[in-house]
Amino acid sequence: MKKKLFVILTCLCATTAVFAQDPNFYIFLCFGQSNMEGAARPEPQDMEGVSPRFLLMPAVDDPARNRKMGEWCQALPPLCRPNTGLTPADYFGRTLTENLPENIRVGVIHVAIGGIRIEGFMPDEMENYVKNAPGWMVGMLQAYGNNPYERLVTLAKKAQKDGVIKGVIMHQGESNTGDMEWANKVQNVYDHLLGDLQLKPEEVPLLAGEVVQANGEGQCVAMNKQINDLPKTLHTAQVVSSTGCSNGPDKLHFDAAGYRELGRRYGEKMLELMGYQVRSPFNVPEDAVTAETTVPGNEFPKVDKDRRAYFRIVAPLANSVQVDICDKKYDMRRDQQGVWCATTDPLVVGFHYYFINIGGVNVIDPATETFFGCNREAGGIEIPEGPEGDYYRPQQGIGHGQVRSLYYYATATQEWRHAMVYTPAEYEKGKKRYPVLYLQHGMGEDETGWSKQGHMQHIMDNLIASGEAVPMIVVMESGDVKAPFRGGDNRQGFSEYGASFYKVMTTDLITTIDSKFRTLTDRDHRAMAGLSWGGHQTFDLVLNNMDMFAWMGAFSGAIFGLDVKTAYNGIFTKPDEFNKKIHYLFLSCGSEENFGTETLAKNLREAGIKTDFYVSPGTHHEWLTWRRGFRQFVPHLFKK
Repeated sequence: MKKKLFVILTCLCATTAVFAQDPNFYIFLCFGQSNMEGAARPEPQDMEGVSPRFLLMPAVDDPARNRKMGEWCQALPPLCRPNTGLTPADYFGRTLTENLPENIRVGVIHVAIGGIRIEGFMPDEMENYVKNAPGWMVGMLQAYGNNPYERLVTLAKKAQKDGVIKGVIMHQGESNTGDMEWANKVQNVYDHLLGDLQLKPEEVPLLAGEVVQANGEGQCVAMNKQINDLPKTLHTAQVVSSTGCSNGPDKLHFDAAGYRELGRRYGEKMLELMGYQVRSPFNVPEDAVTAETTVPGNEFPKVDKDRRAYFRIVAPLANSVQVDICDKKYDMRRDQQGVWCATTDPLVVGFHYYFINIGGVNVIDPATETFFGCNREAGGIEIPEGPEGDYYRPQQGIGHGQVRSLYYYATATQEWRHAMVYTPAEYEKGKKRYPVLYLQHGMGEDETGWSKQGHMQHIMDNLIASGEAVPMIVVMESGDVKAPFRGGDNRQGFSEYGASFYKVMTTDLITTIDSKFRTLTDRDHRAMAGLSWGGHQTFDLVLNNMDMFAWMGAFSGAIFGLDVKTAYNGIFTKPDEFNKKIHYLFLSCGSEENFGTETLAKNLREAGIKTDFYVSPGTHHEWLTWRRGFRQFVPHLFKK
C-alpha cells in the first residue's frame, strides 16, 4: 500500500512539474569572450523599448540593479556582469520579441569572459585552464565560481523548470585565432551542454558569429575562415555574418551600432530556424508601392497598405545610418553589400519631410524629390489617402490652370525676388480680369510649398471645375521666413520676423501682379491667407492695411496670445466696422495640434467678429491640415 501511494504521489509531482514549465517561454544560452561580454557602452536608445517579455537570468549578483543570480528580471543592459556593455544578446532578444507572437516570452542566460579561450568552457579542461589563467582574468573567473561552464549549466537546469531551451548563441574565437582544433573544441562544449541538459541537437541549434572584419583589417579577421567552416564539424551550427557591422578603434571589438546589427542577425537567423516569419526592413511586402514623391527610376521609398514606409540607401563606407521622419529616428540596417534599409511605424496620411542621417549629418535621400522645408531643401514622402484625397489630386476631363515662376524687382528691399503665380484654366482664353488671393507658406518653407507640398493648383482646378469656387489668381511669395526664427518682438502688429516682406507686399508685389496679370485691383477683389507663420503675416498685413484687403484666412496660424481688446489698434472692439470691411474671416487647425486656434476663434466670436472655423480631423501641424483648410476656405472667397 505504501509503495502504491508513493508511485501515485511521484506521478502527481511529475505532472505538476510538467505543467509548471511554460512551453511558450523560449530560453537561450549565451556564452563567449569579450564581444559576447560586451565592449561598447550602451547608448540611450539601448535602455529604451525593451519588451517586458525579454528576460534575463543573471549569472552573477548585481546589487546596484537589484539583480540576484538565478532570478529572472527584465533584460536591460548590461546582461553579462556589472560594468560590462552592450552585447549581441541584447538585440538578439529584442529581435525575437518583436517577431514572435505576443504569448511567447524570451529568456537568456549569459556567461562570457573577455579574452577566454574556448578551453575555458570545456569541462575536462576547466581546472587546468583556471590554474594557468592570466592575472587580469582571475577576477572574472572567480565571478563564475572559477567554472563558467558549470555556472551556465546550473542556471540552465534551473531555467528548464520555467521554460524550454531553444538554442545556444556563441561569440568566441578571437583568442583561438589560428587554432586548427577550434571547431572540435566547440563541438566538445556543445555536446557536453546537450548531455548535461538532456537536449536534442536537432531542437537546439548553435549560432556562431564572425569576429570583427573592419574592412579586412580586423585584428583577428583570419579567424572567420575557421568560424565559417564550423558547420562542417558541427552540423547543427549556423554562422552569423559580421560583414558591415561597425567596430571600435581597436578593430577587435564592435561598437554599439555593430552590436545592434550583429544581435539582430543572430535573432533573424534563430527565427528562421524556428520557422517564424521575420519582420525585417529587408523584407518588403508585396503590397508596398513606390511612393509618388520618389524620383523616377528609383524603386524606394515605398509605402505599404498599413502606411509603413520602406527606405533604402547605398552607403557601404558608413558606420551608422538613420531615417529621421515624423519626429522619430529609425536605425537603418546594413546588408553585406552596404545597402542600408529601414521600415517605419505606420505613418499618418499626408506629406512628411524626412532626412537620411549618415554619421550624424542629415542629408537628402537621393531617391526622393526635394522640397524646401525645415529651413533647407529636404526629402519628402507622401503617404496616400484614399478617394477622400481626390480633392488635391489632378482629375481628368476638367480644365487645368498654370503655376508660373515670376521674378520681379522690389524697391522696398532693393533686390530681385521670386514668386509663384497660379492662373486658372480659362485665363488664356479671354480678356477677363480676376480677383487675387495672396497665399503664404509657413516658417522655414518657401514660395514653392503651396504648389509642391500643398497641391493648391489641383485643389483650385477641382473647386473651379465643380463650380464651388470662382476663378481667381493665386500669388505665393517667400515672405522672408525661409531662414530660422531668431527671436525679437513678434506680437501681432509688431512683428520683426518676416516683417521685411510687409513693405514688399504693399509697395511692390501687389503693384507687380496688377501690372503683369489681368487683375481686379480693388480691395473687394483681394484676399490674403497663410499657414502657420503665414497666418501671422496675414493678420499683420490685412489688419494694418484694411484699405487693401477684404478677405482673410489662417490655417494653423501662429497667432499667439492675441488680446482682442488691444490688438491692431483695437479693431476687434469694433465688430460692426470690422464685419463691414472684412467680408470673410476663416480660421482652421488640425485636431491633434495645439496652436490655440480654437480659443482664438472663440474669443473673436465672443467679441462679435464673424469668424468661420474648421478643424481637420486626426491631423497635426502638417500639410494635410493645410490642404483641408485651404479646400474649406477658397469656396467662400469673392462671393457676396
